Amino acid sequence: MSRLKLAEEGLAGLFGTQDQNLKFVEKAFDVRLVARGNEIQVVGEASAAARVEHLLEELSAVAGRGYRLRQEDIRTAIRVIQQAPEMSLEEFFCPTDAIFAAASRLISPRSLNQYRYMKAMLDYDIVVSMGPAGTGKTFLAVAMAAGALMEKKVRRIVLARPAVEAGEKLGFLPGDLAEKVNPYLRPLYDSLYDLLGYEKVGAMMERGIIEVAPLAFMRGRTLNESFVILDEAQNTTSEQMKMLLTRIGFGSKAVVNGDITQTDLPSDKTSGLRDALNILQGVDGIGFVNFDRSDVVRHPLVRKIVAAYEAHEQRKEARRQEAVPGSGSRRRGQASEAPTRPVG
Repeated sequence: MSRLKLAEEGLAGLFGTQDQNLKFVEKAFDVRLVARGNEIQVVGEASAAARVEHLLEELSAVAGRGYRLRQEDIRTAIRVIQQAPEMSLEEFFCPTDAIFAAASRLISPRSLNQYRYMKAMLDYDIVVSMGPAGTGKTFLAVAMAAGALMEKKVRRIVLARPAVEAGEKLGFLPGDLAEKVNPYLRPLYDSLYDLLGYEKVGAMMERGIIEVAPLAFMRGRTLNESFVILDEAQNTTSEQMKMLLTRIGFGSKAVVNGDITQTDLPSDKTSGLRDALNILQGVDGIGFVNFDRSDVVRHPLVRKIVAAYEAHEQRKEARRQEAVPGSGSRRRGQASEAPTRPVG
């Protein structure tokens, strides 16, 4: 049992309506909290109590800096401390870097991997991120690009995506070239509109500050002082991936996002993202971030759907391995019973 005293400022947001946030903490760490004013008594196993003390002290410091804590922030803080007990929540919610702070005004990280991803975009000129749908790869990258633009670290944002149909044959699309490729780029537009608003995005696109284009349009260009984001990178070919990465000019950053499990390329084509992961490992100046289903921030069912598909793929792989001659337990047993012949 331990006792701690918190600052009065921001206490209501920290505790939540009818102490709802404290109940989340109790359930997550299997402790009991008794609050009297700004004093809290933590009853539970010593290591769990220590984590809870650290969590509450950090959250109190965040609230003391004027950050308005919401219920989702408390849930996020719990997940972060469970994964990395030494993590500073003050730096997580109130970053000191100007670009990070500008991006955080648009969207905040909701998991430790999301935070690492945003930090990687500060620390590296090229970042490659992999993970399932709904982990915020595109959204966070666009937020960081907008933050860099606000801080005048770059002069424009370039968003690219391969124009590959997702398992469907769409046939002939009417309209001019822009109208034909726009359906493929809609997810990038959605992220921009959600973060910056329709009018601001429209004005920036007219002035060439924001450019959204199919990957094929990048050939032959040199992108200086730009924040370049390649989305759905699993649908690039090896040649396309090399082409994009070699477009990067002075003062630019590039972020490559993809989910290697959702490739829509023909079966005879190797994913450029898969190739890049093998070729670029160990190259100085390139950061890699892996997301998993615990980072999914869409509807709660999305996380369960991702988990179900992962389990299905694992079962398929296990059956495939069993079908390979010599790999299954039954075949190994048969092989051991076969007569041996002398060698030589």
